[in-house]
Amino acid sequence: MTHETRRTVPTRDQLRIWRDYIETAEALRVRLAGRLQQHSALSSGDYQVLLALSEAPENTLRSSEIATAIGWERSRLSHHLGRMEKRELITRTACNDSVHGIDVRLTDAGSKAFRASTAPHLRDIRELFVDALSPEQLAHVEEFTGALRRHLEPGD
Repeated sequence: MTHETRRTVPTRDQLRIWRDYIETAEALRVRLAGRLQQHSALSSGDYQVLLALSEAPENTLRSSEIATAIGWERSRLSHHLGRMEKRELITRTACNDSVHGIDVRLTDAGSKAFRASTAPHLRDIRELFVDALSPEQLAHVEEFTGALRRHLEPGD
């Protein structure tokens, strides 16, 4: 390994911090997803889709907009939407203004499931994340995630 190569790899401490971050974030994600499923029978993917639709005008978005909003590949989303449609949480129809576009609409059942899941999910977020940190630590998390998001923006 050349001196130049050594300078481009993370140090042992940096790798430890990275691993602690990844493992902790994954443990939090898994715990929250498990509680969401237990309390509401919704997966975290269901919740992400329903949240995006609940915030959209007329509770409708193109599937491509949902994929972008939640950071999923279109094929993964398409399969997931199919499962949600079978459970009558959403409906899919061809876009009026596009040959290939699909409009996804939140159904009454989907809206009801989303509303019923929100309060328990928010309590779990408070218990597992917010309550574990001081106000100063939360401010640091905000600063840290903001720096990462800016660094990861397209064009960087």
